[in-house]
Formats: sequence, C-alpha cells, structure tokens
Amino acid sequence: MTEQPDPTPADDLPEQMRVRRAKRAELLDRGTAPYARTFARTHSLAEVRAAYPDLEPGAMTGDTVTIAGRVIFVRNTGKLCFARLRAGDGTELQAMLSLDRVGEDALSDFKHLVDIGDLIGIEGEVGASKRGELSVMATRWTMITKSLRPLPVEHKTMSEQMRVRQRYVDLIVNPRAREMVRMRAEVIRSVRETLHRHGFVEVETPSLQLVHGGSARPFTTHVNAFDLSVTLRTNLELALKRAVAGGVERVYEIGKVFRNEGVDSSHSPEFTMLEAYEAYGDYDTMAELTREIILDAARAVGRTTIDIDGKTIDLERSWLRRTLHEVVSNAVGETITIDTPDDLLRTLADKNGVDLDPTWGHGEIVLELFEKLVEHSIMEPTFICDYPASVRPLASPRQDDPRLNEAWDLVIAGIEIAPAYTELVDPVIQRERLTEQARLAAAGDPEAMELDEDFLRAMEYGMPPMGGVGIGIDRLVMLLSGAGIRETILFPFVRPEAAEPGTDQ
Repeated sequence: MTEQPDPTPADDLPEQMRVRRAKRAELLDRGTAPYARTFARTHSLAEVRAAYPDLEPGAMTGDTVTIAGRVIFVRNTGKLCFARLRAGDGTELQAMLSLDRVGEDALSDFKHLVDIGDLIGIEGEVGASKRGELSVMATRWTMITKSLRPLPVEHKTMSEQMRVRQRYVDLIVNPRAREMVRMRAEVIRSVRETLHRHGFVEVETPSLQLVHGGSARPFTTHVNAFDLSVTLRTNLELALKRAVAGGVERVYEIGKVFRNEGVDSSHSPEFTMLEAYEAYGDYDTMAELTREIILDAARAVGRTTIDIDGKTIDLERSWLRRTLHEVVSNAVGETITIDTPDDLLRTLADKNGVDLDPTWGHGEIVLELFEKLVEHSIMEPTFICDYPASVRPLASPRQDDPRLNEAWDLVIAGIEIAPAYTELVDPVIQRERLTEQARLAAAGDPEAMELDEDFLRAMEYGMPPMGGVGIGIDRLVMLLSGAGIRETILFPFVRPEAAEPGTDQ
C-alpha cells in the first residue's frame, strides 16, 4: 500500500512541527517511507554494550552490527556526525556517521532529515571513539519512524499534568517512569509467585454486577442486549467466595475495580486489587500470608527498607497488632470500648474537630475517629484489629464478643494497604446483615451493599470457614516506590482537558 502525504492543514501548528512535517513530505517525495513496516536488527543496544565492555579509545572490532533506537542527542560537524540512541530499556549507545564511511549524500541527508525523537536504524562496525565512547561507526542509516513532535528538553522537568496526560512522553524522557513500569510488573509477578507457592488458584470474575457488592459508590452502566442496569464491581469479594463454596479452597484474583468516589494522591476511580480467600483460614492466617506477600514483593524490588518523611521503616522487623478501640482511645485521651455510648463518642469527636453524620452509630463514629485522628500517624506496619460488626458486615463475629468482628486493616506509612477478615459463613446471620445493608442502600447510602440472593444461596449450600484478604496493588507499589498513585498506574484516568491543535497540555 502506497503511503499518502499528510492531508492535515499545518498553518496553525508550531514552527518545529511544520518543519518536521515538511521533512516527512520530503521523504515521501523521494520514495522513502517515513514509517518503516519493520526493521531487522542484529543486536539490541544492550547486547552491543554487553559484548564490548572494555574497548580502548580508537579501537575497532571488525564486527558489523545493525541496531535501532530513538535519537536523543545529535551533534553535527563538517565531516562527522554524532547521534546518541536510546532503547526502551534505557540503554544508550553512540552512532558515528563520517563522510568516508556513509558517503556525502547519506551524511547530508542525515543532517537535513533527522531530528531528536526520530527512530533510526544504523548499520556499521563496532568500535570506540577517540575519547573511548563505545560507538557504531555507521556505513548506512535508515529512517524508521519520523517524529512529528519535538520531545521536551531533557534537563527541564516536565509538569506533573503533562507527565500524567502524556505518559508516553514521560516514558521516553524519564528513566523513573520506565523503572516504575518494571517495578510494578515485578511486584505483581512476586505476588503471584507467593500465592502459587501456597497452592492458590488464580481466576477471573465478572466486572459487571447485577447486584452492587458494596464498599464504595459504584459506576453504573446498561447492558443493551438484556435491557438491564448494572454496576461495575467495587471489589472482587462475592464472586471469589462463591468459588470457595464450590470447592476451590484457595483462590485469588488480581483485577481492576471501579469506585465512583474522590480522587487524590492515594485514590483513583479505577485501580487494581488482589483478593485472596483460603478455606479453613482466618484473619490470623491472612495476617501471616499478607506479611509474606508484601515482604516477598519488597525483596523482589530491593526495597525492604523504606524512607518516608525522614523516618525509616524496616519491613523485615516484627509487625505490630493493635485493636481499633485501643488506638482511638490513645488519640482522644479517654478509654473507648464497644460499650461506650454514642453520645460520649460524639462529644469526643466534636472536641477533636471531627465532623460526623448524624445518622451514624457506634461503629461508624469510631471508624471515622480512627481515619481522621490516627491512621495518618501510623508508620510501622500495624494490623488494626477487631471492628464493630456494623462496619464490617461480611466478617465473622468474635467468639468472646459477637459485637466485634474478626477483621483487621493493615496500615503502613499512614496508608491502608490491606483489609482482611475471618469471613462470615453463617447464611442466616449473613442474611440479617445484608438485609440491614439493603435498608441503608434504600435510604440513600451509596456505599451500602444490596441484598444478593445468589450469594446467599451459595452460602446455604455450605461454605467452609475461611479467611480473606484484599491488597491494593497500586498502594503496595506506592509504598515500595515512594510515588503517588498516578505515577504507579501506567495510564491513570484524569479529567479531560481541551487543547488547541499542536499544543501540549
């Protein structure tokens, strides 16, 4: 198929873009494709560097290679041009184009047609420059991809908005962005390996739900084929528990969940969760598994010690365990238990500047006090345990006090990383709690669960005792990298912004 000239009007484009489009048109006029269908390399840039680590200045190897990379620097002199190429893994290598090796026409074309950002191919002998720089002495060069937009100047910092909105540019010029992609992949690989070592089976469950599974305000959509309103899942929980009821005794999923709520440095409307469920486990076994998952991931990326706000957190040390009422008591300076009257809790909240919804009961008030007064100050890995039943409706009651559920939240560096439960498997009690949740949903609570009859039916067939845990993958990468959530997600969802033709936001 013959490539056609670009029909897009360029009158309103910046000068650099007009120049680059003119070069594209010139390549087409010459019968040269500005965008190659493919390009055969004999070596990657990294392979060349690995094969010739110690050449003396001016040394030549006699070995010819064909390489490709993005031009990130060009220096043109009279009879010699230097181009620094970069590969996707960050490896850089110099190409040298001299008059005596490539010829006058090819050298002139290189000077005229090649811009920073172009992808080019180089064929030539491997050697070292007079200054000792490993180089490929070109005998031929090829335009692989003509860049129509100039890259940001490398020594200038890109704005956060541009880095997020144009992640592809961030990846080109920012080594940290490329490292984040690899770190995240390594973390997820490690999580899978840990779970597989313990005999867990990975599954995939539906993202569309007929019944809202709770925990956050959902996104809603419509299935035209069935004329049904559905929601996008806010968690992975109920489908995985159905699998355990069916006999898949150790099961997990790493998947996207969607919550139609606030966006900030630790929240995104679309994010990745791990949820794992183990038959005959409980919240104690889940604590052991969670510590192992996080430590394995930290070791995989070499980050078992984390520095945050001048404080060093050693993940290898013992992890703490505190009850919810204990840490809230310490924060407000007065002992709080499950028996503390709501009126006293409201007085303490007002005294500490914590606003409360007038409809909240004991559990919601204590949880709000924790989130506003305590959570941000917890640096060392800490399991906050034993929540009031009203705020953890899917967890099993404690035997010594059924008003408290066997549930914990793991907090590290002031951020909730993971919740876990001894799961409630009594279908009668579960129906009572889901009915209460449905009542709250009907009254307008967007985060309350709806009554899921199919889930209750699965429980009624007999669900084994189990422990369950959910770990936010994005937050785990945040913890290990020190980055915000929008850096850990390759292409985070952001508010659209109108742009004039040819401008960069």
